[in-house]
Amino acid sequence: QVQLVESGGGLVQPGGSLRVSCTPSGDIFSIYYMLWYRQAAGKQREWVATMSSGGSTLYADSVKGRFTISPENTNNTIYLQMNSLKPEDTAVYACKFMQKGNDYWGQGIQVTVSS
Repeated sequence: QVQLVESGGGLVQPGGSLRVSCTPSGDIFSIYYMLWYRQAAGKQREWVATMSSGGSTLYADSVKGRFTISPENTNNTIYLQMNSLKPEDTAVYACKFMQKGNDYWGQGIQVTVSS
């Protein structure tokens, strides 16, 4: 089993920056993809970014050039650095780790972009 805990969310003004973290614990082995998703109120969950175990990254068009997914190698934490935030980025952000045969989700954390 793998447990994921997100942190770092909160309220930020439009144009500002925020970094959310996803820290895993448990049987962390053979994790081959780490992902961020978000879900705004009343909308479907949206994929945001992916990082492979090899370090390659992919981003949704809506965040490309503004968001960066990166690892903290000492404890397998992954970060989502969010810059130039817009009100439409307001959502609950959740991480997912993909392990052979299993997907693990964090509980999600609120990010609100508002003046």
